[in-house]
Amino acid sequence: MNKRRQFITESLRDSASTKQRIEQQCADDIEKAIGLLVTALKNKKKILLCGNGGSAADAQHLATEFIIRLNPKLKRPGLPAIALTTDSSTLTAGANDFGYDAVFARSVEALGNEGDVLIGISTSGNSESVNRAFRTAKDKKILTIGFVGKDGGKSKGLVDLAIVIPSDDTQRIQEGHITIGHIIFQQVEQELFGE
Repeated sequence: MNKRRQFITESLRDSASTKQRIEQQCADDIEKAIGLLVTALKNKKKILLCGNGGSAADAQHLATEFIIRLNPKLKRPGLPAIALTTDSSTLTAGANDFGYDAVFARSVEALGNEGDVLIGISTSGNSESVNRAFRTAKDKKILTIGFVGKDGGKSKGLVDLAIVIPSDDTQRIQEGHITIGHIIFQQVEQELFGE
């Protein structure tokens, strides 16, 4: 086997192994997250999402799944989800005026209401911009879910529910986040609008 093929094989096997550990170690927390989101949306609340870098892209991706849909066979209204990572004017003004660590917290302060849910995504759980958003959410009685990895970092102690991907590899953690996001969001969609 050449080096490229070996790398491909090892990467795919490592990814699959991580997903097996997610099923073994995170299934209960994934199920709890589904319940929290179903309850919030039934109560006409919204979902806020934030993260940095690849996690920002995941926040946008998952917000879109709620607004548009995951299952193309379901005819349903859009669900209220806002990725706090998409407004460049808000992000740059907030970073300029308050410092980057405050950008998501400021948006949570402005847009969040009691009973909403904030999903913060951080591979380490130590992103201060995400953790400040969690603290602000707590002050506003917004439920918090952390999509994190490694040991959960500081986020684990700040959130109502932490889903900790059992890996120390950033790539595997990010793959886990989008996988559990799809599982959670598709099941929420099914419970709200499926037969």
